[in-house]
Amino acid sequence: MRKRALVVGLGIAGMSAAIGLRAAGWAPVIVERAPERRQGGYFVGLLPDGRQAAIDLGIAQDLHTRNPAGGGNAWELDRRGNRTPGPGFLHQPGRPAAVVRGDIEAALWQGLGRPGAGPRIDVRFATTPVEISDEGAAVRVLFRDGGTGQEYREEYDLVVGADGLRSDVRRLVFGPHTRYVRDWNAMICAFQLPGQVPGYGGEDSIISARAGRAAWVFGFADRAPTALLTYRTASVSEQFTGDWVERLRAVYSGMGDPVVRYVLDELERAPEFLFDSVDQVRMPRWSAGRVVLVGDAAWCLNLYSGMGATSALRGGAELGKVLRDTPDDLRAALTVWESRLRPSILRHQRIARLKQQMFVPSSRWTEAVRSFVLRLGGAARRRQMARGLTAAPAGSGPVGRNSPEIS
Repeated sequence: MRKRALVVGLGIAGMSAAIGLRAAGWAPVIVERAPERRQGGYFVGLLPDGRQAAIDLGIAQDLHTRNPAGGGNAWELDRRGNRTPGPGFLHQPGRPAAVVRGDIEAALWQGLGRPGAGPRIDVRFATTPVEISDEGAAVRVLFRDGGTGQEYREEYDLVVGADGLRSDVRRLVFGPHTRYVRDWNAMICAFQLPGQVPGYGGEDSIISARAGRAAWVFGFADRAPTALLTYRTASVSEQFTGDWVERLRAVYSGMGDPVVRYVLDELERAPEFLFDSVDQVRMPRWSAGRVVLVGDAAWCLNLYSGMGATSALRGGAELGKVLRDTPDDLRAALTVWESRLRPSILRHQRIARLKQQMFVPSSRWTEAVRSFVLRLGGAARRRQMARGLTAAPAGSGPVGRNSPEIS
C-alpha cells in the first residue's frame, strides 16, 4: 500500500514536493487555502540548480523561458537620469533562465497530471489545516473547508509544509512566527507593466538605485516587463497603514527620473500588485517527526537572494530522491535531505545581505561603491561582447516558443 503524504501549499515548493513524493512511490494530496490556482506573477531568474531540479522532476519540457537574446540590454541610471549600459540580473554567472513565477507553476501543474508519471495528484482548494497532531505512527490533521466551514480529520504518513513565509504548518507544529522570521527592515512592490518604459527597447532591463530606494524593470523576450520597487524602512509595520500607492509616491519623491515616474504612474493603474515586507526564515531544523517544511516555510531566502524559486524546486526534487532511496526510515531520510540542502541554503542566506546592497544600497557611500562595481562589470561585458564571447542564456530561442531544453 502506498504511503500517504499531505502537502500544504500549491506553490513551487508544494508542487515540486508532491511530484517528488509520487516518483518515490508515495500518494500525495495537496491542499491550498486559495479558492483557485494563482497564475501570472513577476520576474524570476532560475539558476542552474533550479534548472536541474526541473529536469529531475520531469517538467523541463513544459517550462517556458523568456530570455532576451544574449541576456538583453541592461541600463543603469544615475542621479540625473542619464543611462549607461551595465550588467543586469540575467548577465550574472549561471546564466539564469528568465521566467515569471507563473511559468514555473504552470509547468509543475502539468507535471501533477503527466501521463505515465503515476496517478494525477489530488488537489483540494479552499482548504487549510487547523490542527496537526503527530502521533508517532501517523499524523492526524484537522482540516477546515473555506467554502462551507466544515471541519474533518484525516491521517497521513507525512505532512509537508510548503505554505510560504507565514506558514500555518510551521506555526502549528514548530511555534510562532516570531521565533523564526527575521525582519529585514525593507519593503517590495512588484507588478506587471502594460508595456516598456518609453524610450527603451522592449526587452531592456533598467535599474535606478539610490540610497535606501530603488526601481527595477525586468525585460523579457515575449511579454511586457515587470517592475520592482524596493526600499529600506525603520518601521515595517507603518508601511501597511494608509494608502500604499501614496506611501510609495512619498518614498520615491525627489527621485524624479523618467523610469521611476513611469513605474509609479502605472502602479496606480495596475489591476494587481504585490506589496510586502522583506524577511528571512532561520530554523535550527526543518523537520519534526513526520512533519517537514520545504521552501519559504523552512528557509525563506527572500527576494534579494535571487534563489527562492531555485531552492524551492531543488527542495522538492531532493525530498523525493531521499524518500525513494531510504523508503523504510523516514527520520533518516529527512536527516539526509536536510544535510544535502542546508549548507547551500545557509550560504545563500548570508550572501543575500550583500545582494541587498546591489538591489537597494543602504547609504550614499554604498551607492557609490555599487556604481563603481557595476561600471567595472559593464566594461567587462562590453569587452566580452566585442570579442563575440557572450553565450546565449539558457532557454533563449525563438520569441514566443517554449524552449525544449533549459539545462
